Amino acid sequence: MASSGQSGSVQSGSGPATPVRATRIGLAESLRIQGRLALIILVVLASLPLHYLCRAVSRHSPMPRLVLRAIARIVGARVRVVGTPLRRDAFLLANHVSWLDIPALAGASGTAFVAKAEVARVPVVGWLARLNHTVFVQREARLGVAAQINALSEALADNHAVAIFPEGTTTDGQSLLPFKTAMLKVLEPAPPGILVQPVLIDYGPMAPIIGWVGDEPGLANALRLLARPGSFPVAIHFLEPFSPDGHAGRKAIAAEARARIEAALELALGRPPRPFALPVEAVRYVPPAEAHDRAAGED
Repeated sequence: MASSGQSGSVQSGSGPATPVRATRIGLAESLRIQGRLALIILVVLASLPLHYLCRAVSRHSPMPRLVLRAIARIVGARVRVVGTPLRRDAFLLANHVSWLDIPALAGASGTAFVAKAEVARVPVVGWLARLNHTVFVQREARLGVAAQINALSEALADNHAVAIFPEGTTTDGQSLLPFKTAMLKVLEPAPPGILVQPVLIDYGPMAPIIGWVGDEPGLANALRLLARPGSFPVAIHFLEPFSPDGHAGRKAIAAEARARIEAALELALGRPPRPFALPVEAVRYVPPAEAHDRAAGED
């Protein structure tokens, strides 16, 4: 996707490229951004007393989930839930398209998250994600994996449902990258009673526009979504959960979850997911065309 101030295109299936241009911030867009931010701030401020009141009498507060749900709606997401989300003793594995996945998925299920560190810097959403027990990870920081796994284990021990985005980055919503398995080490062995639930987040035809991909900065992406008019549908498919105990290790668990998400994405698209157009070092992914060019250059 093009970054702010540039234009580009996103290939849609086997058809022509779908233009994706940076939003021009004119008067209408500026007013829309300001109006939506004002609503978000109002919702956050109104929720704070209730949140701390809930925390005074209980370890868990519903306010982060409710506020994140409201933020998704203010930005324009109209979330439709398909299936039944597991709300505790569950490990959710979802595809990843945008920072908006967090408020949409949290609002629909109340899950805590493991998310890339860049999400922590998205205004308001990052702060609320922390309140919602999100574990932020630096994908390139291999030496920090043990600490990240410990934080994830603590979240599971608290009986939270915890969601991770095992692709390691965001895509255009019409592709599915290989799954990283480092965070799944907490399932070797799995805590008693834990189930794995695959989740498909589907933005439909809007996915290439909503997607946070390429070199687009997080702030530019957030402003672009806040500036766009109208609403857009988001279908969150909570697929059939399965026990990790019947699978030989984290790679087998990841493969099972990915196969189920891929099948659901193919059904939603009406065609097989296309190869992602950009290289992703985190999962050592090279687009097929680029891999072909590299191999040709080595001959």
